[in-house]
Amino acid sequence: MYQRYAIRRILDGILVYAVIVLALSALFNSVADRTVRALIDEEVRQSMSKMKGVRPEDFQLAFQSRVRERERAYWLDRPVGERIARRTVATLTFDFGKSTIVKSSAGSREVAAIIGEALPRTLLLFTTEAILVVTLGVALGLRMARRPGGPLDRATSLATMIVYGMPSWWVGMILIMLFVYIVPVFPSGGLHTLPPLTGFARLLDVAWHMVLPLATLVLIGFWGTALVVRNIVLGVLQEDFVMAARARGIPERKVLRGHTLRTAAPPVATMAILMLVGSLGGNLVFEGIFSWPGLGNLYWIALQQMDVPLVLGLLSVTTGLYVFALVLLDLAYGFLDPRIKTGGAA
Repeated sequence: MYQRYAIRRILDGILVYAVIVLALSALFNSVADRTVRALIDEEVRQSMSKMKGVRPEDFQLAFQSRVRERERAYWLDRPVGERIARRTVATLTFDFGKSTIVKSSAGSREVAAIIGEALPRTLLLFTTEAILVVTLGVALGLRMARRPGGPLDRATSLATMIVYGMPSWWVGMILIMLFVYIVPVFPSGGLHTLPPLTGFARLLDVAWHMVLPLATLVLIGFWGTALVVRNIVLGVLQEDFVMAARARGIPERKVLRGHTLRTAAPPVATMAILMLVGSLGGNLVFEGIFSWPGLGNLYWIALQQMDVPLVLGLLSVTTGLYVFALVLLDLAYGFLDPRIKTGGAA
């Protein structure tokens, strides 16, 4: 039963992603055409720049002939519908083409290579943040739910109201001022020192550079997570099966972790995955403050340079990550709650 449910959800996700990519290809078709034509013009002029002693008429004929040849190679001589379909298929097979300006650290202008450099850095930072926020939030939320209205509950609720609404960029700037300039302990930003270290020292160096951005995100995020977990758990604690478990003399810790947390797992998993989904595309302002070379920073560079192929590639990749995460959420829900994969018939 779960296998059929999982296959259906995965196929639905693939179909949704294909439709979104088709819509993006249609919306940006004219812009992409203009960009490709400009690239063709530049390439042909560079290739013919060394031609000497050629009559202007012959040069112009040769130029136009090469342009038409390159246009056929890029499908620009085909109907609009066919161009959109070809771009959609190319995107679905991760063939994003070449950027117009931005290059990877190795000098490549392949959009896939440029995104492939930035994506792991965003995943490293924001996945670590999501794991820490959920772990700390669940632990604190369970403690708050054990004694609702107690000192810890009131203090956490107050801290949530104060901290949760603070902009991440503002908190990041405060931490930079405190721990970079007043008490110089951490680096102000970047992924690693220059020149980069090697081996285990490089891992430690990256972790050291992650401390401030990670502390900023966790400091803002886990208070609200704890409050949400507390409210979910409090609702479950009122259920009859929990009352029965307590009446049988089961220790409170086992009631919370065995009975209550298992029942509250689907909404907690939803919150965790949606938190991760919301950060998969990176954070443009936040990454800019800490000079973190992730997808958010790459978005900003691509927009500044008007690099249309790179922007389209970024949109396609982040959309794919969103769809993947939502499919993963559906699969996790179906695994944790059997009523979902059976359509609620039971």
